[in-house]
Amino acid sequence: MAVKLRLMRMGKKKQPTYRVVAADSRSPRDGRFIEILGVYAPRGTSTASPDAVVDIDNAKALKWLRQGAKPTDRVEVLLKRSGAWDELTGGAS
Repeated sequence: MAVKLRLMRMGKKKQPTYRVVAADSRSPRDGRFIEILGVYAPRGTSTASPDAVVDIDNAKALKWLRQGAKPTDRVEVLLKRSGAWDELTGGAS
């Protein structure tokens, strides 16, 4: 079973939020997943704080990456932002 770290869309129409999940690569985008690793809100959590929110559990993400899970391009960028990617690669970008 090939595991991918990818985004699962949540939220209302035109106000997306995403869960970062570990899922079987054959399952649909919003279908079954193995574990929730974090949350990504590209539009912020409210109008008072419009900055993007990235909240990823680095320990869980590192566990899956060390077991061979492949992140999608967007999730890789989010992992770099949260610092998990630097821990995996030893600080080299």
